[in-house]
Amino acid sequence: MPEIAVEVNGIKIAVKPGSTLLDAAQAVQVKIPTLCKHPDLVANGACGLCIVRVEGLHGLPRACTTPVEEGMRITTHDGEITEIRKTVLELILSTHPNTCLSCGRNQSCELQTLAADFGIREDLWGHALSGLGKDTSTGSLVLDFDKCIKCGRCVHICQDVQNVHALSFLGRGMQTRMAPAGDILLAESPCVMCGQCSAHCPTGAIVEADETATAWNFLRGKENFTVVQIAPSVRVAIGEEFGYEPGTNLTGKLYAALRRLGFDAVFDTNFSADVTIMEEANEFVERFKHGKRELPLITSCCPSWTDYMEKLHSDFIPNFSSTKSPQQIMGVLAKTYYAQKMNIDPAGMRMVSIMPCTAKKYEITRDHEMFASGFKDVDVVLTTRELARMIRQAGIDFRHLQDHKADSFLGSYSGAGTMFGTTGGVMEAALRTAQFILTGEKMPKLVFEEIRGLEGIKETKVVIAQEEIRIAVAHGLGHVGEVLERVRRAKATGEEPPYHFIEVMACPGGCIGGGGQPYRVTDAIRKKRMQGLFADDRDKAVRCSHDNAEVQQVYNEFLEKPLSEKAHRLLHTTYHARPVYKK
Repeated sequence: MPEIAVEVNGIKIAVKPGSTLLDAAQAVQVKIPTLCKHPDLVANGACGLCIVRVEGLHGLPRACTTPVEEGMRITTHDGEITEIRKTVLELILSTHPNTCLSCGRNQSCELQTLAADFGIREDLWGHALSGLGKDTSTGSLVLDFDKCIKCGRCVHICQDVQNVHALSFLGRGMQTRMAPAGDILLAESPCVMCGQCSAHCPTGAIVEADETATAWNFLRGKENFTVVQIAPSVRVAIGEEFGYEPGTNLTGKLYAALRRLGFDAVFDTNFSADVTIMEEANEFVERFKHGKRELPLITSCCPSWTDYMEKLHSDFIPNFSSTKSPQQIMGVLAKTYYAQKMNIDPAGMRMVSIMPCTAKKYEITRDHEMFASGFKDVDVVLTTRELARMIRQAGIDFRHLQDHKADSFLGSYSGAGTMFGTTGGVMEAALRTAQFILTGEKMPKLVFEEIRGLEGIKETKVVIAQEEIRIAVAHGLGHVGEVLERVRRAKATGEEPPYHFIEVMACPGGCIGGGGQPYRVTDAIRKKRMQGLFADDRDKAVRCSHDNAEVQQVYNEFLEKPLSEKAHRLLHTTYHARPVYKK
């Protein structure tokens, strides 16, 4: 279709059909202020800040929802428009608390930034707060209703993208608010703690439950031996907090910063991702080759996905991999294998996890298997954002740190381990090792472009040992139902399953787009983070989990072999149907 000719602030431009006035302005490097608009979501025009003037049109249309038409002459800024935008901001602030200094979004709040840009210095309209307080019931997320500006982003991401429906619009007019339907607590709702609501909220209305004080107490405790692990995707995202380009791999600086903070040992969750693959790939081979259990095998590294499955798709529990997530495997190995080798009393060990995910805070509390070491395997989880705050609090000049290495025993990792942080990465890693288990040979093709990228559902077929393996990869919970329904239909008709192996990650893009990562994520940023992980894999001398010498050592000295009785006791878990709504 031919492009559409328009004029923005006197600048002539041609834009693609379907573009909005906001798109046209961005094409000529004009920034129109918005609060409700986010690239991941369908525009709804809720905030009213993006009004513009179009010659010949009555009123001031909202740029985010108005499509361009041939010959439009658009004015994005003038005196009247600026005053209206300022008044809209003042009205929003009249129902918003002035607690910026104690807010979790201080200096990263979109409302705060716009208020500064528009020079708002007075409360012209007084203050009328909701007085509804906070909901801290999940232990992973905090809802502060007074800070909600009714933009609707959280509801749209929860319902339209994630298909969870934990948040809804309640009330009408000035009484409108975003909360679980029925005014129940978030912990009683279908919430799976993915944190996408917090990642998309423009203010401090939804933030992660901050546990940095607990981590500081561990570090200051003289009798503690405090260890830390960092998840794969943290290394390519944390740099955004310190001015780096998204996707910059800062593994060495992260190790150095964690040592500066005072951790007694620094481990890498990429190592335990390699262990996860050893268990999960063997689990898949047992099912595929020997028919011991149902196919397809479905990955279970993501706690939001496992919670979602237990609530809404519990008929697939037999298909779930019983292998624990890398976070939990690292926790149990640190307090058993590492503690024994180093002659450390695990009762005094404290494991801190740095994760891209708010649901990991929930995972460490679920079921008795997460205490397999005889203690709580992981003591506290911090998001990428929380770690960045700790680094600043400690006065560490992150950009000028010299690279360090992780501790031995639980720090070395393969390229396969680092790919766990992105959609498709777990599947690629598992296929590399499944090939070796089935044939004793290295896979001739280590990269599977068909299951890389940000398409919601990706499919491919792989031939290993003359056997065809059908694969699906889904990310963003809104895409999962379609994949599972295909499997259900095949079961109902007695057909072969459409897939043998399925990978699911709850967040768009996988862990790189997790709810605890730096704010303002877009698909462009997700792609850069993804590329950073794939580049790390490409550049590693060891690219398969089963070739990791430290992993081999753990099995030889401690676990015996994958799927051994000891491995099952320490590294595996169980799943149970859960009610969607809790009381």
